[in-house]
Amino acid sequence: MDNPQLEQLANQVLSGAKYKHITSNLVRRLCQEAITAGFAGKAAVKFVRNKLHQVGGAYLKQKSIYAAAIQQLKDLPREFNSPETQDFCRRMLQSHASTAERLPIIETFFQTCLTPIAPVTGIIDLACGLNPLALPWIPVADHVQYFACDIYLDLLDLVNAFFDQFCINGAAEPCDLIAEVPAERAQVAFLLKSIPCLEQMEKSIGERLLEDTPADHILVSFPVHSLAGRKKGMSAFYKEHFLKLVGGKPWEIQEFLFQTELAFLVSK
Repeated sequence: MDNPQLEQLANQVLSGAKYKHITSNLVRRLCQEAITAGFAGKAAVKFVRNKLHQVGGAYLKQKSIYAAAIQQLKDLPREFNSPETQDFCRRMLQSHASTAERLPIIETFFQTCLTPIAPVTGIIDLACGLNPLALPWIPVADHVQYFACDIYLDLLDLVNAFFDQFCINGAAEPCDLIAEVPAERAQVAFLLKSIPCLEQMEKSIGERLLEDTPADHILVSFPVHSLAGRKKGMSAFYKEHFLKLVGGKPWEIQEFLFQTELAFLVSK
């Protein structure tokens, strides 16, 4: 049965330019949280939007450019090693704070972390952002399967257009990882700098994703500095946090420290 109060609140949240492209399932779940907590009116809208900012909005560097990017895709050569394609991918990765931080190490990050399991045949990219556009630098098999999910519908449109342009056997779909872990199984899952954001909404989500994600390996990473560029001992902090998450698990862990990112390859 419809809940008029919830629907009204969800519509108010989604009316903002920063929030209109977010999957409504996530917005409605957070609206229900706000109502259950006793928030109403502007306070409820602020509660939900603050949560959405923490989980994703803080990483968007500019207004949505994805519709224009989809048009630009159509003019690209269908080859990952072409300069035009790689230039386009770099520009897109630069437009999202999380992948922009990875650009200085893009040539080595995936090659280094995934060498133990390369060539990669199947990927689940959780809270993907624009990371699928890093495919030119990921050591994948010729017929790799790539499933990606995120909360931003316009971003997912671009990822799907990218898959179509380069004939990738893949799909990008909306998801709310707090509510449900995707069921698609793959050789490796990417959980790149997502755990700290998701833990803003649910403290136990990191451990749950590591346990429940249906992949033989999980590439997990953490930032080594804040969005403002301050390090503040973040590398040591997140390493300790991660080791607590995997403590007691019979998994093999490989650690990789880069200039802008701390990564772990978990093999179950």
